[in-house]
Amino acid sequence: MDVVHTVDAASWEGPFSEAERRSAIVALESGMVVHFPRLPFALREEERALLSPALSDGRAKNISLSASGKLKHTTAAGESYALLAAMMERFAQSSESLVGALFPDYRGRLERARTSFRPTEIEGRSTSPLHDDTRLHVDAFPTTPMHGRRILRVFSNIHPEGRARLWNVGEPFALVARRFLPRLREPVPAKNWLLAIFGATHGLRTPYDDIMLGLHDAAKLDIGYQERCPKSRVAFAPGATWLCYTDQVMHAVLSGQHALEQTFHLGVGAMAAPDKAPIRVLEAMMRRKLA
Repeated sequence: MDVVHTVDAASWEGPFSEAERRSAIVALESGMVVHFPRLPFALREEERALLSPALSDGRAKNISLSASGKLKHTTAAGESYALLAAMMERFAQSSESLVGALFPDYRGRLERARTSFRPTEIEGRSTSPLHDDTRLHVDAFPTTPMHGRRILRVFSNIHPEGRARLWNVGEPFALVARRFLPRLREPVPAKNWLLAIFGATHGLRTPYDDIMLGLHDAAKLDIGYQERCPKSRVAFAPGATWLCYTDQVMHAVLSGQHALEQTFHLGVGAMAAPDKAPIRVLEAMMRRKLA
């Protein structure tokens, strides 16, 4: 399968030619990973001390930085806390510059969400099947309903000793949906109202959100599918950056340590080809509105 589109860029601000922009938007919105093999996120000398799994509090796979500047799931304090927050903020700003330069129609329409730092090794991490990111899945948020909005993520491998971050990339979203939709239970609206009323979700889940969670769970729990489905192995070397719509790209992180990740949300109306969004694909299959 052709799952990676390579852009030979060395600057987070571009410039990109019109041909580069056209080919990149088609690849991204079609469900490919856009890969920048020569685009490192360069650490400052004082930031190299942050490349330690000891900075994680062990309660989550990521250290996260909110848009308001608050860090979660870290043991960092004092000067280390400020240094870590500043590094992650700089990555968030660099990611926003990259997306805006390559996809100018997205400018001003991106909603910046969580920034993450993953200092721990993913391989061998003990977790439940539904939280096991070494299994192929599309992203869906149990507590944050998306109502059809896209999940765009920018990643960068900052490992200091040359270790690649290894992914599997699976089959196209439409094939995944056709495979697993018949297994999903019909959403229960009353349950979603109760979850929202009692604060278990940040807003009301739509049928779309229930279906995406169902696809995420069904794929992760089907061991036969995980073992036998079509997949492509992709290695992202240190110094590489890549991005994709993780609500569309079936992906699994097999191994790797020390990576940064920036999440953006985007309305379907901002896309060049809205019909390729998961909500539009699902609505066409199910012949009804989902959000």
